[in-house]
Amino acid sequence: MPLGTLDRTPPPFFRQGPSALSKLVFFSALALFLMVADARFKLAGPVRQALAVVLLPLQRALAVPVEIWQGGGAYLQGLHAAQQAQLAAQARLVAQSVQAQRTQQLAQENARLRALLGLRPALTLRSQAAEVLYDAADPYSRKVVIDRGAAQGVAPGSPVVDEAGVLGQVTRVYPATSEVTLLADKDAAIPVLDTRTQQRGAAFGAGGSPGRMELRFVSANADIRVGDTLVTSGLDGVYPPGLAVARVTAVERRVSTGFARVQLVPQADPDGVRQVLVLDPVALQLPPRPAAAPASAPPRRPEPGPRGEKFDKRLKLDRGGPGAKGLK
Repeated sequence: MPLGTLDRTPPPFFRQGPSALSKLVFFSALALFLMVADARFKLAGPVRQALAVVLLPLQRALAVPVEIWQGGGAYLQGLHAAQQAQLAAQARLVAQSVQAQRTQQLAQENARLRALLGLRPALTLRSQAAEVLYDAADPYSRKVVIDRGAAQGVAPGSPVVDEAGVLGQVTRVYPATSEVTLLADKDAAIPVLDTRTQQRGAAFGAGGSPGRMELRFVSANADIRVGDTLVTSGLDGVYPPGLAVARVTAVERRVSTGFARVQLVPQADPDGVRQVLVLDPVALQLPPRPAAAPASAPPRRPEPGPRGEKFDKRLKLDRGGPGAKGLK
């Protein structure tokens, strides 16, 4: 018997309920109704919450193997990273201990030389730790806010540094916070010294280029190279000398203008720093400036009386004025 002649429809005896098309239309309408009702009246919210509470233990049980696998891998990776960090920290500690010993010897030698030459003792700057809270709201400036203010003794103009070098300067002080202008800000300026040539200059923030600075007023034939390190000169009465400021990244010599364009990058990265040190301005420990000399007093007029009249007559006589004949 050919297969095409077979009747595959169930016999009428087994046909029960509505047709498939009717079921499709009914359940489609029901789904649409439930979606509209849930969007309008939030009817499915309690049901969803109840199902979430009932299925939570099952979800946690099924997630245990995945968490064990991921946690074991992360533990092994973290253990290896911690061991490597420990070795690097030990190497840095050894290098810093040697440097600290040399620094102590140099400090003692510096004190002896100052005493021998009769110079005043070196400045001892007071510092306090602070934490960066957030960036300033102005998008056209490079400023951060720290958690130390006037209540902690922070003064306007205080230098702010980290382990890499100078970050900026306190420009606004509030009772519990302070605003720090970073070196890359367009209004920032700092006097610097080239450690290789001992030449002084002034570094300014680039403004439009984030994290960039430039050395201005440098002659085209100046001895400055890429890679030179710039430190604070200490001549402004704000920053102590010897703090790392920036590194030269590009030198463009312009013979037509007579000046060179020197681009810098700050040694301290303000984007990844959280803890900083706030130093007292150097001017707080410098001796007061001498007062300006008073203006010269005007010439005193002769006192009235016989001596004064005789002096006036002699003055007229010397000038050939009237009365010279009588005095003779």
